[in-house]
Amino acid sequence: MAATKIGRSRPKNAFYAQSGGVTAVINASACGVIETARKHKRTIGKVFAGRDGILGALHEDLIDTSKESAAAIRALRHTPGGAFGSARYKLAGIDRNRAEYTRLIEVFKAHDIGYFFYNGGNDSMDTAQKVSDIGRLLGYPLTCIGIPKTVDNDLPITDCCPGFASAAKYVAVSTREAALDVASMARTSTKVFVLEVMGRHAGWIAAAAGLAGRTAADAPHLILFPEIAFDRDKFLARVKETVERRGYCVIVVSEGVRDADGKFLAETGTRDAFGHAQLGGAGPLVAAMTRSAFGYKFHWAVADYLQRSARHIASAVDVQQAYAVGKAAVELAVAGRNAVLPIIVRKSSSPYRWTIGEAPLTAIANQEKKVPRHFISTDGFGITAACRRYLAPLIGGEDYPPYRDGLPAYAQMKGVAVRKRLNQAFVL
Repeated sequence: MAATKIGRSRPKNAFYAQSGGVTAVINASACGVIETARKHKRTIGKVFAGRDGILGALHEDLIDTSKESAAAIRALRHTPGGAFGSARYKLAGIDRNRAEYTRLIEVFKAHDIGYFFYNGGNDSMDTAQKVSDIGRLLGYPLTCIGIPKTVDNDLPITDCCPGFASAAKYVAVSTREAALDVASMARTSTKVFVLEVMGRHAGWIAAAAGLAGRTAADAPHLILFPEIAFDRDKFLARVKETVERRGYCVIVVSEGVRDADGKFLAETGTRDAFGHAQLGGAGPLVAAMTRSAFGYKFHWAVADYLQRSARHIASAVDVQQAYAVGKAAVELAVAGRNAVLPIIVRKSSSPYRWTIGEAPLTAIANQEKKVPRHFISTDGFGITAACRRYLAPLIGGEDYPPYRDGLPAYAQMKGVAVRKRLNQAFVL
C-alpha cells in the first residue's frame, strides 16, 4: 500500500525494534537500518531503538542510537542476539485494546517519531500492520515498514528469511560432526543419536540437517517433520533397519512433530506470550522409544538457543541478506512506501543470485510457509533433490566475527536512554 509523501519542515525521528526470538543476524539488520538512516539525515532524524522490543515504545523506554559510534554500529553486523533487547509481546486487536495503540502514538508524538521499523516474524508483521492502521485512524502520519526475521523460515512470499540460513548451517554442520562421533563408537556404544531442532509448524531447520549427508547412506538417516504425521511403527521399523545395516542411526526431529491426530508429541501444556503452545522434549521422547523397543543405547541433544545464536558459523549469504533488508527498509520509507516490508527474491539457484523486492504487510502477517511436500522424500524421512537445490545456496560462505583471546569479540552498546517526556507510566 503506497503512502503519499508529507511535506516536513524538519526530519522526523525513527523507531526501530526487534521482536520475537532473536537470531545470529538480526543485529545485521539493525546495522543496515541505522547506517542507512544516518545517510538520509535530511529525511530521517535520530533512530531510537525500543528497549526490549515494542515494550520500549509502550513504556517510553527508548535508546538513542545516535550516541553509538560508527564502529559500534558496524560491529552489530557480526554480533548475535538482540543488541537492543527483544520481547514476545503481541498487541491485541485495535478494537480489543485501543489503549495500547493510543499509547504508542502518544510516545511517537512526544518524540517526533514518523518512522516505525519492526524487525520480526509473522506475528510481528501483524503488529506493524496494526500500528500502521492506528496511525491512519488517529490522523498521525506514520510510515510503518516491516523487516523480515525468523529462524523458522516460515514467512510467505519472501524466498527465505534472514536468520534461517545461519541456523540451517549450524544444524547441518552439527549433524555431520555428531554423526562422525557416533559412527566411530557405534560398535560398542551409542547406536542411536537424536538431535531436536526448532520448528513449531514448519520443518525448515530439520530439513536443513539433510544437507549434512552427501549420499543416502549418510546421516541424518531419519528426519521427522511437523508436516508429516508421526507414525510410531513406521519410525521404529526404519530405525531398526538402519542400525542393522549401518551400525548406528542419526535422527533429527523438529520440536513440532505431531501425531496423526495433530497433537504435538512434546507439548508441555503451557503457552508463550504469542499464545503458541510451549514445546520441548520431542528429542528425548523418540530416543526413549528406540530404547524401549530395541534396547539400543541412545543419546539425544537439543540445539535450542545454540542453533539461533551461533554467529561464529553464520552463513555469509544470511549476513548479507539480513543487512540488505535493513537497508532496504529505510530506503522504502524514504521513497514514501508504507505498510510494506522488503523481501528476498531468488533470481537463480545455480549460481545463486538474489535481489530485494517488497510485499504488503497484510500478505505476511499471521501467515506460515511450510515445507512443501515435494521437498520431503516419499517415505517422509528425508529431503528431495529439489529441497537440496533450494537450501544449499543459503548456507554458502563464511563470515567469521573478529576474535580476541580466542573468543569472538562482539559489539557492546552504550544503550543511552532517551529522556522521557510523558508524565504517566503505562501499565500492561
